[in-house]
Amino acid sequence: MTLTREEIILYLQDEAGQKNLLNRANQVRKKHLGNEVHLRGLIEFSNICRNNCLYCGIRKDNPALHRYRMSSEELVDTARKAAEMGFKTIVMQSGEDMWFDQKIMCDIIEQIKKFEVAVTLSIGERSFADYKAFREAGADRYLMRIETTDKELYHQLDPQMSWQHRYECLLMIKELGYELGSGIMVGLPGQTIESIADDLLFLDNLGIDMAGIGPFIPHPQTPLKNEAGGTLDLALRTMATMRLLMPDINIPATTAMESLHPQGRIMALQSGANVVMPNVTEGEYRKLYELYPGKICVDDTPLHCKSCIGMKILAIGRKIGEGYGGHNGKLPQTKK
Repeated sequence: MTLTREEIILYLQDEAGQKNLLNRANQVRKKHLGNEVHLRGLIEFSNICRNNCLYCGIRKDNPALHRYRMSSEELVDTARKAAEMGFKTIVMQSGEDMWFDQKIMCDIIEQIKKFEVAVTLSIGERSFADYKAFREAGADRYLMRIETTDKELYHQLDPQMSWQHRYECLLMIKELGYELGSGIMVGLPGQTIESIADDLLFLDNLGIDMAGIGPFIPHPQTPLKNEAGGTLDLALRTMATMRLLMPDINIPATTAMESLHPQGRIMALQSGANVVMPNVTEGEYRKLYELYPGKICVDDTPLHCKSCIGMKILAIGRKIGEGYGGHNGKLPQTKK
């Protein structure tokens, strides 16, 4: 659907018309994608990060955080268990931990592909050579949020980082044939409705396959601890507007939304979302990967998480997707 910048701004601003917007987005999702909700098993395998983003709980200069890094064996074993639970996609997410170099990551990817799953990476900015090697090892998808297209705001929030370089990384990933996922954070200090509208148009022009919307939730161990944070309503309106703009892409019901409301993910699924990423990380690691406070399900087991969200999905009349859930029916390059 073609939306002008002005129309997007009106949707984002219209609190009174929110219910109609969310219902419309839900109908667009149903028309283009049906009633399937695709589950992706999320493994948070390291909270070590070389960056210092002001909003992030695992930023390099947070001395209060207990750091961890899974071994390659732990990571592969966690993926195996997730595959045995029925997940058709494994999402590997971490801080920008450069211990996981090209060789180590390629070995991990090749081992996990033996489980006949799609592999998604969310490990940040790397070189073209790294992205190419990961793709050749079997990685199918790559997630990397742009966070904001307001370059001045980006550089305020992400010191020592370059918006242009991040954008170039997204282009590299797309060029190499990954399914590309990106997204933004809503409610950042200094962010405007106009800026969010520009973000959505940027994602549309980039031709992404998946996009996530996350509300900004201030972390008490970051420089932004006293900021107001984003609201669930604005995050939902942003996500719903994105569904109207990009009718057939994959949109996750993000965990951060449920940190703001007990039914946050279900509300998102009823407002245009069609993907959920249950956490399959085990033990203490679940608590230690704290990008924001109030993270849900930190004391649950992976199996409980999967069955819990599964029952909620069925309760709203949706069904669990059985395939790999690629954009436009793309299939993963499964390694035999």
